[in-house]
Parts: sequence; structure tokens; C-alpha cells
Amino acid sequence: MVLERWILPCCWAFLACAAFCLIFNIRGRTILWASAGGALGWLVYLLAGAGGAGDIFCNFAAIVVIAIYAELVARLRKAPATVFLIVALIPLVPGGGIYYAMEYCIRGEMDLFLDTTAHTLAIAGALALGILLVSSAVRLWSLARERHPK
Repeated sequence: MVLERWILPCCWAFLACAAFCLIFNIRGRTILWASAGGALGWLVYLLAGAGGAGDIFCNFAAIVVIAIYAELVARLRKAPATVFLIVALIPLVPGGGIYYAMEYCIRGEMDLFLDTTAHTLAIAGALALGILLVSSAVRLWSLARERHPK
């Protein structure tokens, strides 16, 4: 039960992120760090969903954790945070929603098209908002440290 519900989905997210690392020409240990961010994000998504949250909040919670993780690992690995952020974001991208919205549009089912499009845009907005909040907070923290050194 635990394996099927928690561990396997995180392993699949890790492998999907590792495949995208190869596409993005990311090499070495960076593949492991970036892919671990994807698995961590998917675990947070699953935990938030188990708590009864909707999928928009689940995506938001997961991207906030991923963005914090990316900022921390970027400092440790002395690499840009976007390397870790973009790869770890892959499992959360609402590709299915985009696909089904276009399918409904082609079929002429405008009610389903509008509902699916609005929901997909809400997920994409939650992802963007989470990244914006964390990156802005890190930037403000960095500026405050520069102005008031110890």
C-alpha cells in the first residue's frame, strides 16, 4: 500500500526528471540533485492531496517546497537555481489539462473546453505564484543581508 501510493509515484517523478536532465544536457551529480527535487515536489503534492486539499493547492504547496529546495541546492552546488527549479517542475506541469482542453475545443464541447482551460490556467498560475513568492523572498533576504552585514 505504502509502496504503491507514496514511493512508486515519487520514483517515477525522479526518473522523469532524470530523463529531462539528459534532454537539457545536465550532467553529473546535478542530475541526482535536480531529479530529487522533482521527487520531493511530487511527495509534497501527494501529502497535500492526502490531507484533503484540492489539486490547485497541492500544486502550489509542491512548487513552494521545490522552489525553496532549488534555492538551497543552488547555494550548495554553486549553480543557478533555475537548473534545479525547471527540472523539478516537470512532474507538476498540467500537460493533461492542456491536452484535454484542446481535445474538447476540437470536438466543439465548449463548456468542457472552458472549464478545463480555466482549471489548467489556475494550476499554471499557482505554479507561477509559488515560484514568484519564494524567489522574491530569497531576493529580499539577500538584499537585507547586503545592507546589514554582521
